[in-house]
Amino acid sequence: MAVSTGVTSRVTSSVAVGKYDIGEQMCPHRLVLEHVTSRWGVLVLIVLLDRPHRFSELRRAIGRVSEKMLTQTLQTLERDGLVHRDAKPVIPPRVDYSLTDLGREAAEQVRGLALWTEERMADVQRAREAYDARKEAEQG
Repeated sequence: MAVSTGVTSRVTSSVAVGKYDIGEQMCPHRLVLEHVTSRWGVLVLIVLLDRPHRFSELRRAIGRVSEKMLTQTLQTLERDGLVHRDAKPVIPPRVDYSLTDLGREAAEQVRGLALWTEERMADVQRAREAYDARKEAEQG
């Protein structure tokens, strides 16, 4: 929460000079942040860090994502300039997805957060257990 407050404070103070307010629902910064950090957006970006993938490869690598959701996620990330769609005029059609320079930069940031969660999962688990124990004690 402290991080959100800091970001909002910095962004809000810049509203006077023509910047957007990340606290506003339709703020462009907020929308891109939602795209990059969405459930499937995070995974698409991380998987594409390794190399370009065809749609079916990407779907298998991510797992448990519907064709429709993956298509929507890729289109959104492509629109934001993070993913490049390369359709080859061959039979059968071949489409490869890769990261743009901007997408690679975003993916590195997201991967850093994913690595942090992996490294700190034991701490998170202890916090959850402590929370659950407190709640149980309050109810019991």
